[in-house]
Amino acid sequence: MTTVADLREQVRGPVIEPGQDGYEEHRRVYNFMHDRRPVVIVQAVDTADVVAAVGHARDNGLDLAVRGGGHSVPGFGTCDDGVVLDLSRMNNVFVDPPKRTARAGGGATWGDLNHATHAYGLATTGGIISTTGVSGLTLGGGIGYLARGCGLSCDNLVGAEVVTADGRILSASDYANEDLFWALRGGGGNFGVVTALELGLHDVATIYGGPLFYEVEDAAAVMASYRDLIQDAPEQLGAFFAWQIAPPLPFIPEDRHGDLFCVMVVCWSGAVDEAENAIRPLRDVAPVKAEHVGPMPYPALNSAFDGLVPRGLQHYWKADFVRELTDDAIAAHIEHGKRTPVVNSTMHLYSINGAPHRVGREETAVAHRDATFAAVIAGMWPDPADNEANISWVRDYYAAIHPHSDLNGGYVNFMSGDDAGRAPENYGRNYERLRRVKTAYDPHNLFHLNQNIEPMA
Repeated sequence: MTTVADLREQVRGPVIEPGQDGYEEHRRVYNFMHDRRPVVIVQAVDTADVVAAVGHARDNGLDLAVRGGGHSVPGFGTCDDGVVLDLSRMNNVFVDPPKRTARAGGGATWGDLNHATHAYGLATTGGIISTTGVSGLTLGGGIGYLARGCGLSCDNLVGAEVVTADGRILSASDYANEDLFWALRGGGGNFGVVTALELGLHDVATIYGGPLFYEVEDAAAVMASYRDLIQDAPEQLGAFFAWQIAPPLPFIPEDRHGDLFCVMVVCWSGAVDEAENAIRPLRDVAPVKAEHVGPMPYPALNSAFDGLVPRGLQHYWKADFVRELTDDAIAAHIEHGKRTPVVNSTMHLYSINGAPHRVGREETAVAHRDATFAAVIAGMWPDPADNEANISWVRDYYAAIHPHSDLNGGYVNFMSGDDAGRAPENYGRNYERLRRVKTAYDPHNLFHLNQNIEPMA
């Protein structure tokens, strides 16, 4: 066993205990629904610090919460009476233009990575919020604007440095610890602390995109048009459908602020002069009441919605993969989407066909490679007094659309804490192989604060 005093001697980063300056700030995560009090927070600055923190938790039988961007909806980046390993200081990004790769520290966000890669006219698939951690998103699969053309984030992972439960520092790639590398691409944080990721990059600098706002009464037509368009649209087109209560933005008529709309958010990464033709069906399906669509740097779109989801909201989400978006499913979406409670809450329906379909079901841990859409009902609101009502909205919405999902499982990064039992269906045929890898690298389940894959007995 080691003491916190021992731990301080082993690490270079700050070691923060209850009562010290910074403790109240650094114990909190993005989702303020989780108000937890760890016994120590280690703000690692390098891999050696990570090894020490992992050893302290393991040797003292303490829970270990690993925090990258801190965006975990279930609050996996913090814990009560355990160790929080905060990687946020390990956020450097190094770009290798000839190799078309970037090496990101385990605490880097997509804002950090996009800032570094955009200078070279390069990008890779990230999420839609720039403050999300690169590591957490990638290890869970990684859905974003560029997925249809560039693949999921995990499909672009070419190597990783990992600290395992026994304190080893391993490299994982197609040529080293291949079983671990396979599991990292979609298996989440189950196998160790990823202290660095190497990601493949693509020629993406200026994109053409943004949101198109329609009346709620046109939602059925808009969703059907989106469904039909995305089946064989060029892979440079990324898009998602959403519900959105209009915030007070200058491109939305002032008398419509606070009204509910349905929205298509588009991202065309091909030649700018081809963009309007690519999105024409979405313009023609119904009158566009407001829009902010045009050419912009890719990082600008990747951060455009940051203001709607600041740190400190309450979060509760539910999710499913969908192969076919039926008319009955559309009707269920509309029935519950009309009840969207606050400006932060929404449902997003992401398109994930194209490049993700060209990766075999067993090539990575992501098993549901035949999904066309990933649906997430993202309940987000500021006031804890509204928790019961808003959680009920998410659960009722999910109960209505889940019977229309023709795939058994969902995207692990969209799961809430009460979805832990869905791990076998989320990983499908890959679950038992993931358990074998888990047993090899973390047989005692030190890394269990995640969408957990249990080791073999």
